[in-house]
Amino acid sequence: MHELSITQSIVDTIAQRLGPVPVHRVRLEIGRLSGVVPDAVRFAFELVTADTTLAGARLEILEPEGSARCRDCGVEFVTAEVLPLCACGSANVAVLGGDQLRIREVEYGDREQGEVDPCARPADAPGPASG
Repeated sequence: MHELSITQSIVDTIAQRLGPVPVHRVRLEIGRLSGVVPDAVRFAFELVTADTTLAGARLEILEPEGSARCRDCGVEFVTAEVLPLCACGSANVAVLGGDQLRIREVEYGDREQGEVDPCARPADAPGPASG
């Protein structure tokens, strides 16, 4: 189950980025062609967040559809298949979308102090100020 290691990496990334700040909600985007099973991520999230700043955080998962274009006949189509086939029978397709796996949003901060930040920070942005 590679979802366990993927989920652990997601939790580690958020925890390292935000430090000791409590996390309340994590929104992920897991495309239907990513090869990652959202239910397995949900199960793993409960396990790997225990005893971390993400313990008790709500996990939301967006599951965008897959889309592809046939390189033989040029038709674009929506698909949920990890190995999509065109209606013309060709397997020579280019995946256009739905293969993503990303952290979309993280809600964090001290709710009692009214310091909740519902925004995700870009990967190159500094983390929250310590002190």
